[in-house]
Amino acid sequence: MLRPALNDCCGVCHFVIIRLVLFCLICLPLGLWAQVPKAEAAETRKYAIEVAGVRVGTMTATRQPQAGTDVLYTLVSDVKVNFLFYHLKIYYQVNNQFRNGQLQLSTVVAHTNQGDFASRAEWKGDHYDIRADQYKHHYQATEKQPITYAVTNLFFGEPGAHTKAYAEYFGDYFTLSPSANNTCRARRDGREDEYQYANGQLVTIIKKNPLKNFVIRVLP
Repeated sequence: MLRPALNDCCGVCHFVIIRLVLFCLICLPLGLWAQVPKAEAAETRKYAIEVAGVRVGTMTATRQPQAGTDVLYTLVSDVKVNFLFYHLKIYYQVNNQFRNGQLQLSTVVAHTNQGDFASRAEWKGDHYDIRADQYKHHYQATEKQPITYAVTNLFFGEPGAHTKAYAEYFGDYFTLSPSANNTCRARRDGREDEYQYANGQLVTIIKKNPLKNFVIRVLP
């Protein structure tokens, strides 16, 4: 009479173990997954690049929140210009990795009809190693001050109290100065760019050039 009872007990234990294993394999991972916060969606801004009223390329800026306080800013520009004796082809991509509001790594790759070029700035714990090897521009420096604002940030809101923006391509800084009608002027080494905002959003950039200005307009 004890054997059936023992068999029943073993059967119950076996059933309980199966249920427990199924719970661990199915329910527990689902519970853990539910506790992981969803990553924020990327913000993207798309622009047309014009010269003398003719569209010659596109520019796309992206702000992608990542794990923790990390934010990745990406800027991609693709330009082709053919005006009489003036020929220009530029594709470049900027990647800026921020953590806790401070730039950790900035990389620029440029492919042009004059060759391929690159710039890089990396935080080493107490300084940045900066190197820019671009067309007719070579720069190398050590920067000890944390970089908290860069050109890519200008695409996602007015600079406010910021008085300078790290120029990823050159490896140094633009000086920022606000002007009338929600406009900010960025100056560096004799050149000037004008950033125009509407309702806090960047709508137009005028890159002033001795030959022809480049005008960058937001796309609908």
